[in-house]
Amino acid sequence: MTDPIPPALLPALALAFALTGCSLAPDFLRPAAPVPAAWPTQVTDDAEAKPLPEDWREFFTDARLQALISAALENNRDLRIAVARVEEARALAGLARADRFPAVDASLQRQAAETPADLSPSGRRTFSQRFDANLGIVSYELDFWGRLKNLDEAARAGFLASDYARRAFRLGLIGDVASAWYALRELEARAALAEATVASRLESRKLIGQRRDVGLAGDLDYYAADGAWAAARAEAASLARQKTAAENALRLLVGADLPLAAAGGGDPATTPVVRVGLPSEVLLRRPDVLAAEQRLVAANANIGAARAAFLPRIALTVIAGSASPALSGLFHGGSSAWSFVPLLRYPLFDAGRAESGVDLAEARKNIAVAEYEKTLQQAFREVADLLDARQRYAEQAAALEAASEAQGERLQRVDARYKAGMSSYLELLDAQRELFAAQQSALAARRALAASAAGLYKAFGGG
Repeated sequence: MTDPIPPALLPALALAFALTGCSLAPDFLRPAAPVPAAWPTQVTDDAEAKPLPEDWREFFTDARLQALISAALENNRDLRIAVARVEEARALAGLARADRFPAVDASLQRQAAETPADLSPSGRRTFSQRFDANLGIVSYELDFWGRLKNLDEAARAGFLASDYARRAFRLGLIGDVASAWYALRELEARAALAEATVASRLESRKLIGQRRDVGLAGDLDYYAADGAWAAARAEAASLARQKTAAENALRLLVGADLPLAAAGGGDPATTPVVRVGLPSEVLLRRPDVLAAEQRLVAANANIGAARAAFLPRIALTVIAGSASPALSGLFHGGSSAWSFVPLLRYPLFDAGRAESGVDLAEARKNIAVAEYEKTLQQAFREVADLLDARQRYAEQAAALEAASEAQGERLQRVDARYKAGMSSYLELLDAQRELFAAQQSALAARRALAASAAGLYKAFGGG
């Protein structure tokens, strides 16, 4: 049976482990939010307003849009990278955590040596061997000053920041897919309107040509109709190009073929009305703000780790086991062996390395504070802009819808006057152009209104 470590060493080891964990890091205080206490746009209470739903499907209710968002969350490569970054940060945090605990190793070793006769003190050729079985702690640092504790805290904060960054990216991806979908729907509607206009202008050109052949219309009317037809074709080609580009942009976000065959419908502008709280309630729950706060926590902890470089480090190596010249005698009585090697290292001269390390850590904390405050300010601006835009886009869309209806009524009357010979074709053509422009503007305004809702979902930090 092996002899134990001398009892005199056990209290010393216990005391050494108990004294570890002091921290030289400054107390963490969340900086005050450098934003106004209220939104610049007056937010009126709405009886239909509800808290932001936890499930994004309750906010984006269009089935085709839901299919696109689901595909993006599954296939988007940037999101996969963000998830992998979280796993990387989790592993790094695990490594930093493991450094705070002693690593216990078990080993079994054989050493053999042969000495020739001319080198042997006895003048005869000799052979020797040794077997060792050990269980020990090698070079374990006693964390008196909290260096390893602060590194552990910094790594954990880095992991949390990475996870919040993943959530922010996922939230942004949902909003971006919705915005891209609304843009594609707008371009589909505008392209369809342009194609219908091309067909209508072609029909008008044919009718004017027939009227010119029988002397009821002049060349001026015909060339005006021909030019209007060519302009409509040019606009249709431009919108077709934009529609293809929008499809490609959406396909990149989704990361796969677009599941556009999914059943769907509904008005993209009729998203739920969400309840708006105070800036502190809205902003501090955003994942990008939480990520910036965790980066600040990590920077604060790194100051404590850097300050510990000025102080001595104590490392222990404790090994207990058995040694014997024969394998069969390893665990016989009297074969026990142990070693206890404490090591004290005190920095005497490092050419200012430790001081520069503290300066670097404090500078990085100042950077983290500024980045945190800037993130809050950017978040405040996004929400404030979108709150105002949502209201203005609604007013704009309503006005443009009214303008489109008015232009449609005007076209009907001008067309009747033209057929009765009381108006010129140029007046009719002008009415057609005004209606087309009003319809296109109304579609764009409705898309902007829907996109502002998607932006608000992202700006509020999701559900």
